[in-house]
Amino acid sequence: MTDTRTGLPRGATSAVAGTDGVDATGVDHAAGAPDAPRASRPTVASDATDATDATATSVDAAGRAALDRPVLPLRHPLRWIAAAVVLVVLLNFVETLFTNESWGWPAVGKWLFSPAILTGLQLTLVATALSAVISFTGGIVVAIARLSHNPVLSGLAWGYVWLFRSVPLILVLVFLYNLGSLYPTIGIGIPFGPQVEVTTANVLGDLAIGVIGLSLSEIAYASEIVRAGVLAVDHGQHEAAQALGLPRRRQFVRVILPQALRSIVPAFVNQVVGLLKASSLLFYVSLLDLFGVVQNLSSTYPTDIIPLLVVATLWYLALTSAVSVVQYYVERWTARGSVRALPPTPFQRVRAAVRRGSGRGSGRPGGPDRPRQTASAERGVASGPASTIDDRTI
Repeated sequence: MTDTRTGLPRGATSAVAGTDGVDATGVDHAAGAPDAPRASRPTVASDATDATDATATSVDAAGRAALDRPVLPLRHPLRWIAAAVVLVVLLNFVETLFTNESWGWPAVGKWLFSPAILTGLQLTLVATALSAVISFTGGIVVAIARLSHNPVLSGLAWGYVWLFRSVPLILVLVFLYNLGSLYPTIGIGIPFGPQVEVTTANVLGDLAIGVIGLSLSEIAYASEIVRAGVLAVDHGQHEAAQALGLPRRRQFVRVILPQALRSIVPAFVNQVVGLLKASSLLFYVSLLDLFGVVQNLSSTYPTDIIPLLVVATLWYLALTSAVSVVQYYVERWTARGSVRALPPTPFQRVRAAVRRGSGRGSGRPGGPDRPRQTASAERGVASGPASTIDDRTI
């Protein structure tokens, strides 16, 4: 008898099946038996679970060890050595200020707020303020003319900048002071025709001569500062303003100039500081500014020359510091549209430093952010071996 499924004798079929537990068709008849080899798989799964638990335990221990590990800052020995050398030199200089009697600090206190010094200081402030305003306004006008497509305006502006950047300020002041000798009268009218004339000495006083001289020289420098700021504005802003159909004057006043101020302010304030110091040249045109008063008092009181020079130095330092403070807040105001967050003011920095020192800041160990950082790190450890521990989180 043959098997109808395989075509083999039935004994052969049973023999093959009894030998391997697999019939000729390739079907495993022993797979459903309770004692099959698959019974060993639960043992392999339990071993994998034990390995996972052991790994999680080791990661947990490593994370807790990282939490307890102190963070050591990077050391900079050369930086500390250089700072120590500079500090020693500075302390030696400060020592000479108090031990050297030639400085004459009692005389400095006597002259610091004397009426003569304050009068000269007032003249310095007036001349500097007027010259700064006139030079900035004139610098904008000359810069616009320099950027103009009109060759006459552009050429005249270039010639003005070339002339007054080439001539020293002291020569400009001396020329203006002797303007009466060169032009006894000043007139305006038809060229080579009738004119309205006035006497030069009646028009220009000493203060007017000083302010005009300072302004003429500073306009040349201010115009280059303004021109550089305008050129620093992205050309796309010009195209956008033109696409909106704005008039050219409105384009410049409302779109271009506000963006250019961010580049103009630092350079122009630096120019104002130079103008403040250049006002000391007014002494040579018979204007008794701060430096002129000090020079006159030095000739009257020759024993107080050094104290008087110290007084002038202190006042110039105070005025420059005041200008720097104004510059900081003006720069902060002009940066409103170009930064995401305004930089903190010095008062805000001091307040933040005090908070960090009292333990309420986020950077101090043990502060209010430390428990949150620890909890975050512990959650990262508890999430399993796949999570990564970041030292910055810890």
